[in-house]
Amino acid sequence: DLVMVSVKKGTPDMRKQIFPAVIIRQKMPYRRADGTIIQFEDNAAVVMTMEGELKGSEIRGPVAKEAAERWPRIASMASMIV
Repeated sequence: DLVMVSVKKGTPDMRKQIFPAVIIRQKMPYRRADGTIIQFEDNAAVVMTMEGELKGSEIRGPVAKEAAERWPRIASMASMIV
């Protein structure tokens, strides 16, 4: 999902600003279309610019398959897709 986030921790130029972000992992279990249930160890999102470009240069940890299918740019930067 694409959400608007406020940066609480980070570099001083990023803090206290609002950015769009894509959720790539969530702790709460959810059901996929094929019936499997998946959950991750933590919640994570990728911060983007208003134009839709990624702010960061790498994505650490796994990325949900649903997020990778919807945003190909995230899929190309992901080290692992689950």
